[in-house]
Amino acid sequence: MACLRDPEHGCAWDRKQTLSSLTRHTLEEVYEVIDAVEQGDSVKICDELGDLLFQVVFYARIAEESGSFDLGDVADAILRKLLHRHPHIFPDGSLTSFGQPTELSADDVERNWELIKNAERENAARGSEPVSVLDDVASALPAIERAGKLQKRASSVGFDWQETSQVLSCLQTEIAELQEALANSDSQAQEHELGDVLFTCVNLARHLKADPETALRRANQRFERRFRHLETSAREAGSSVAESTAETLEHYWQAAKRSENQKY
Repeated sequence: MACLRDPEHGCAWDRKQTLSSLTRHTLEEVYEVIDAVEQGDSVKICDELGDLLFQVVFYARIAEESGSFDLGDVADAILRKLLHRHPHIFPDGSLTSFGQPTELSADDVERNWELIKNAERENAARGSEPVSVLDDVASALPAIERAGKLQKRASSVGFDWQETSQVLSCLQTEIAELQEALANSDSQAQEHELGDVLFTCVNLARHLKADPETALRRANQRFERRFRHLETSAREAGSSVAESTAETLEHYWQAAKRSENQKY
């Protein structure tokens, strides 16, 4: 990376990059890792993880050039964070204290993790403006991911539904409010209520211990498979989707679902 960024002999593209310009490439690499994992292709996973690691090295090199930090500082920061946030594994916050028995479940660990992070935020803000448990939830996160993080943070201090049935009831209420907005032809209210429905769906996913992003990606994949099947059915009938009636398309769609259920 130092060679690629070398002012005299380096690559013009690499020299041109900044911390800000890299962000879109980093996001792309993250999604490519996820895609490789979902495909179950170990060779591709390895390749994509290399691309993602390159992004980390790239950021660190740019920062090192300005004297901010280097790759060693990045590794040290995450080391200290992991030691501090796993007191059940490293009781005194050091690697040498590893090896003590622990009976904490994964849920217990997750709850403790949030409590420790809350304490870290309060310590960091001591003497300055009042701290919020919602501080540092990145605004640039995809909306579904950010909704889940906001809800998890609120839950860590006791603001949460106790039962999944309560979330379902809330969802039904939000859908009723959306229907009312639709009946009133109020576009602004429709967007508002639709947002509440989506936010509550994320909350429901959290209570079901399901990742909403994964659930939606898989729904996308199902839709794509079924729609491609529908297109094939229309072509085989000497027609197209655009030329088919609604009834015919529904027939093709149900056939696609039955075919998929047989395979999966």
